[in-house]
Amino acid sequence: MKTTAIDLTQGSITGTMLRFAIPMIAGNLLQQVYNLADTLIVGHFLGVQALAAVGATYTLIVFLNSVQLGLCMGSGAAFSILYGARDYERMHQSRFVAFVLIATVTVVLNAAVFLLLDPIMVLMQVPGDIYGLMREYLWAVCWGIGFTFLYNYYASLLRAVGDSVTPLIFLAVSVVLNIALDLVFILTFHWGVAGAAWATVLSQAVSAFTLLVYTYWRMPELRLHRRHLKFSRSILHEITTFSFLTCFQQSVMNLGILMVQGLVNSFGTIVMAAFTVAVKIDTLAYMPAQDFGNAFSTFIAQNFGAKRYERIRGGIRSAVITTLIFCALISVAVFIFARNLMLCFVDPSETELIAVGVDYLRIEGSFYIGIGCLFLLYGYYRAISRPGMSVVLTVISLGLRVALAYILAAIPSIGVTGIWVAIPIGWFIADAVGIIYLRRLRLT
Repeated sequence: MKTTAIDLTQGSITGTMLRFAIPMIAGNLLQQVYNLADTLIVGHFLGVQALAAVGATYTLIVFLNSVQLGLCMGSGAAFSILYGARDYERMHQSRFVAFVLIATVTVVLNAAVFLLLDPIMVLMQVPGDIYGLMREYLWAVCWGIGFTFLYNYYASLLRAVGDSVTPLIFLAVSVVLNIALDLVFILTFHWGVAGAAWATVLSQAVSAFTLLVYTYWRMPELRLHRRHLKFSRSILHEITTFSFLTCFQQSVMNLGILMVQGLVNSFGTIVMAAFTVAVKIDTLAYMPAQDFGNAFSTFIAQNFGAKRYERIRGGIRSAVITTLIFCALISVAVFIFARNLMLCFVDPSETELIAVGVDYLRIEGSFYIGIGCLFLLYGYYRAISRPGMSVVLTVISLGLRVALAYILAAIPSIGVTGIWVAIPIGWFIADAVGIIYLRRLRLT
């Protein structure tokens, strides 16, 4: 493989995981920086209504992307196991099956979104004063779903073989282009929220096609040949199991968040706008833990394929310690600087909006250790060919979160605070279940 690829079955456990994880963390932080810049541009130049409209689409877009991302992550886990076992022929055949499968789902998903756009917005309880703006943004941004698939597929492939640097490089180009196009389309062309959407679509297209071309021309060992272009029943079953269970896990997770967004919307535009800003800050804060969990998953998968079980046990110990330390530090920082973080995106005169956002960040942000451990559990079970357990933990976490949010928010003395409180409760109960199952599970 190329020099940017890391063999995760060799070398120092902690050092190897961190060297592989850091580019993934940097990539998602870069993406979140773009999301924050997008929020900043829309909020300051287009106003609170535009901010609420674009922000309210965030959970829906994340849900749609999670379907593709889940499929790509699931197939990527299968690729990692086969790569660790040095079964390259089966890995290439699996890649072909996965590409056809995920591309088909993407086409169906894209068509469904355009056909059901208005019913989806009604289900999300979008207020009338931002309905038109939100629909305009969604209609444009959904043209980029296919490009998202291409990027995620090739990024997952490269990470599966130990290369987390190359996807970062192409993502960086895309983010810079996205911000530049945002400014041009909004400030120069005056396209409003549609300008922000088309900037996203065009930058997604550039990153997808350039990564595809790079993989084909610079990594000939990853090219598919005619003998690989066939469907095997066992491979189809393997890829379908990994991909759809991981996809289901990601979709359930984001469907739950989407349901919470609908509940948030029922509290009005101020709470919607506060939630929009706070969630972006929140996501940026714990994103490194999520990416480390995904890197940990690839580490476990390669060693699982190579049958290096002692290295897996060492990896678990190292990953838990690293995650606990990071999440504790981030929780303290977010609690202390919650108001300052809100003021980065909202005018100081918006006192009510800021107060709501600060409450969210201080309540939910105090418990990042819960979500950090949950990301490790998701990654571990996916890597050892038990993606169904990741689904179970997701259903527990999100099911409790949604149920408690609706129950607590309906109590007048609690109100919207109940939505924030429900989040960490769901995390910790799912953690407990996942750890109990892990202690009973024995690798060979």
